[in-house]
Amino acid sequence: MEWLTALESAINAVTDPISNFIWSFILVYLLLGVGLLFTVMTRFMQFRLLGHMARITFTSRGSGDGISAFQAFATSLAGRVGTGNLAGVALALWVGGPGAIFWMWITALVGLATAFVESTLAQVYKSRHEDGAFRGGPAYYIERALGQRWLGCVFAVFLIIAFGLAFCGAQANTIARAMDGAFSVPTWLTGLILVALTALIIYGGIRSVARAAERIVPFMAVAYLLVALYILVVNIGEVPALLALIFKSAFGFGPAAGGAAGFAIKTAMENGVKRGLFSNEAGMGSAPNVAAAASVRHPAAQGLVQSFGVVCDTLIICTCTAIVILLSGVYQTLVSGSPGAEIQGIQLTQDAMTDHLGTFGTWFIAVAICLFAFTSILADYAYSSINIEYLFPRHAGMADQLLRVVVLAMVMIGSVASLGFIWHFADLAMGMMATVNLLAIALLAPIALKVLRDYEQQRRQGVREPVFTPTILTRPEQVDREVWPSKEERSQ
Repeated sequence: MEWLTALESAINAVTDPISNFIWSFILVYLLLGVGLLFTVMTRFMQFRLLGHMARITFTSRGSGDGISAFQAFATSLAGRVGTGNLAGVALALWVGGPGAIFWMWITALVGLATAFVESTLAQVYKSRHEDGAFRGGPAYYIERALGQRWLGCVFAVFLIIAFGLAFCGAQANTIARAMDGAFSVPTWLTGLILVALTALIIYGGIRSVARAAERIVPFMAVAYLLVALYILVVNIGEVPALLALIFKSAFGFGPAAGGAAGFAIKTAMENGVKRGLFSNEAGMGSAPNVAAAASVRHPAAQGLVQSFGVVCDTLIICTCTAIVILLSGVYQTLVSGSPGAEIQGIQLTQDAMTDHLGTFGTWFIAVAICLFAFTSILADYAYSSINIEYLFPRHAGMADQLLRVVVLAMVMIGSVASLGFIWHFADLAMGMMATVNLLAIALLAPIALKVLRDYEQQRRQGVREPVFTPTILTRPEQVDREVWPSKEERSQ
């Protein structure tokens, strides 16, 4: 496929300089800066309310139409838990060294506050779709709260490029490589199977995706966690040295991409933040799309649920992957530059698991990545579908049919394309949409904070399930009253 290689090289020549500029000079600092700002503004809500987040995530049942709060959590977690947790962590270690894991943790900690703000805003400004379900997300709150539909359309286009095209290809690419490495299944055959399975679910719509995610995500996450904990316990004596290695490398005192300490820190930070964002998606503007679809009594409740998704994704699952790789002999080979040091991506994670568990490790990672990445493909479609309907409200059905064809085509293309091309494309698309969303939520953060204060005040008054009334907002007319009626309207 020389023509495909030539096309990839031509696209990379155009996209790489733009992507590098966005990540090196804009997004890393914007992401961390906004996260820190929200952390202070919310009075460190990610620490104060962590226990409450966990409780409502697994006990909330929702109210009225739409999907349940837990289905929204599972669907967004399906989007978060994918290649970023297995292949993405491996790539971060390959390029940025162990220090990249530290910056992934920092990205997640500040990202808890960011995830809360964007998902709360999505709930406040959601609207009811003609099928009775809810629709919302960054495009909607940019239009309703900022009054800038054109910017909402720009975000929607970026999201469709990122999720409907790039990320679907990236997830399929990782599955195909895992199946090839574990079972010698040709990538084209894996692609065909993925297309068939994806089509079976996405043609059922967003509710079908939510039901599938609700069943698959908890099982796969718990299974992966148990295996990683077993490896940790078996190698418990090496854990203190491992943690020291991560912290030293984060500040230029350990193995990384090479060069002086300053360059090593920059490389670790950029790759940790980049892969952390790809993994937990906090601030990217993706999870709010499905968060808005949840049926809850108060927007802050779903904001807290989505924050807990960041904990599960990066602080738990990504850390598990890092432990598996760093405690393996495969990673030592990579650091030493010995033969086999060219291993990267999902193959590095797969070989590390094999080093710990033998043949079972190879099979387990292959199955895990298939489940992780497949559910991510489903979530990617759901995000894209919501935004395609936003762009073409009068022709939503036809546009969504076309989107499904494009998603299935990208699944097939991603299965046979090179790893580098897919990840470079994904980085650029992710950077563009995240920049737009971060600027928007920075302007709208006071609204989310007002909603949080109302939620906490009701809880202090003994209200078990706080109820949102739009009159607490400065401009309640921007909110869809059919979705969030006033007290008087509810009583009628």
